[in-house]
Amino acid sequence: MRHFTLFASALLLATACSPATETDTNPYAPQTDADGLVDAHFSDTYYRHLETISSDEFEGRAPGTRGEELTIDYVSTIFRELGVQSFTNEDYTQPVPLVRIAPSRVTSMQLSHNGEASELEYRSEMMGWTNRVVDAISVQDSEMVFVGYGIVAPEFGWNDYEGLDVEGKTVVMFVNDPGYATQDAALFNGNAMTYYGRWTYKFEEAARQGATGAIIIHEDGPAGYGWGVIAGGSPVRFTMKTENNNMHRVELEGWVTANSAEKLFANAGISLAEAHERALAEDFSPIALNTSVSMEVENEFSFLDTHNIVGYIEGSKYPEEHIIYMAHWDHLGVDPISGEIYNGAQDNATGTAGLLSIAEKFAAGEPPERTIVFALVGAEERGLLGSAWYVENPLMPLEKAVAGINIDMLYAHGPVRDFVVVGWNNSDMQNFAEPHVIAQNRYLSPENNPEAGIFYRSDHFSMAKKGVPVLYAKGGVDHFFEGREYGEREAADFLANRYHKVADKFNPEWDLRGIHQDLWVFFRVGNDLANSRVWPQWAQGNEFEALRLESEEQRN
Repeated sequence: MRHFTLFASALLLATACSPATETDTNPYAPQTDADGLVDAHFSDTYYRHLETISSDEFEGRAPGTRGEELTIDYVSTIFRELGVQSFTNEDYTQPVPLVRIAPSRVTSMQLSHNGEASELEYRSEMMGWTNRVVDAISVQDSEMVFVGYGIVAPEFGWNDYEGLDVEGKTVVMFVNDPGYATQDAALFNGNAMTYYGRWTYKFEEAARQGATGAIIIHEDGPAGYGWGVIAGGSPVRFTMKTENNNMHRVELEGWVTANSAEKLFANAGISLAEAHERALAEDFSPIALNTSVSMEVENEFSFLDTHNIVGYIEGSKYPEEHIIYMAHWDHLGVDPISGEIYNGAQDNATGTAGLLSIAEKFAAGEPPERTIVFALVGAEERGLLGSAWYVENPLMPLEKAVAGINIDMLYAHGPVRDFVVVGWNNSDMQNFAEPHVIAQNRYLSPENNPEAGIFYRSDHFSMAKKGVPVLYAKGGVDHFFEGREYGEREAADFLANRYHKVADKFNPEWDLRGIHQDLWVFFRVGNDLANSRVWPQWAQGNEFEALRLESEEQRN
């Protein structure tokens, strides 16, 4: 299967790089505008979609608000006009039940070591919460154990929990993974974070191991952000509503500062630096910290429904096999104090409008051989919850999902040469994008900060966790006409001054040609796969490879 996939990629490269000519009859062949820019235009309706969805009328598109209702109405109207079919109802909606958890009382983290009591203060020295949907949790005298990186990764021969019974215990671990710590390209994925380095994985694994609590040690470098990101935001959390009220989660989840961890390690007679060394040793075994922890959290919670908006164009030959285009429609809504609107024009009206334009392109042509699914998911800003709900409750069998393409936060600063792949060499998917990128006189580029784990922070990750190979990519900073420094300044300005801020508004002066280029790549990749018998694969040794192989067995 892998050899066939690579052969197909090479074949695509050979054909797609041929320049367009006046005699071309393929309406999807690369086209050049008056400035010599290839694929500078994709959709006549993209501008209208982007301007409308990011307008004040949509009130920032927060889940469970009038902005959501307007978004559903707008998207479903477009889908109906295009002839896109619905899995569910005339609104194309899939309900996503959520729980809003607001801590009303959080104690300090009370520690006991050899009969001596101390405490870590909430926010300044530690953060703690529970994702269980309960009125309160009370962890009392739970023994703390250092478990290195808190990783169980069979494909890397790594098990930090080997031989350890953690029932009733609170496990303490480092963030990120051994590859980042050593910068050894042969260990995990080197500098690029794997899923095992993500804090979300560490809490999940601690729960699978049966721990009572799970605490991660924060350090700026391996975390990719400062302590203020953890302690400075709202403590309100959202989670999916489950039948067991999230009782499968550990009772207590949280972080401690590096200084706080230094105190914990001192109780075990080692330093933070020594703990780092031991965590990387081949003969590592968990270390009792000779400390017990007690902590209480009281919650107030409420329930709300948000929605995914999902339609499809049925395949003409293999209707059960499908490609999933995904983008999140939601943003942050209205500031409850100032009343200012977080329009989320780039994040992610650009992606929402892009998905609608791609649906239009598919609807205008002959039906593809495989089905195309268009999934606009909700509650991404609450923790990828809409996409997580979709993969747990798929509207088509995920073992028949050929691949996923995620469109999130496209840059509107004009055409760029670099097409940045987030999750470089994770799967075959970038091979399918490459010929179309080259045909635009552009080039593929890896993300510049793979250690930050951006691959695990958008909705494609939900598909990856089910084994579906995904493409998450977008134009970068190497501007066609103004150069790299200009593009870097524009990107830095957006991240500093508009990302997740009220200033992320639609600008009628935007140069959208770079977005149009990206949309052509996304469309062509999906169209190629939809009219082939290829099944993309994860790279050998990737953490999601085994899941793909399992789904392949189910498919066959």
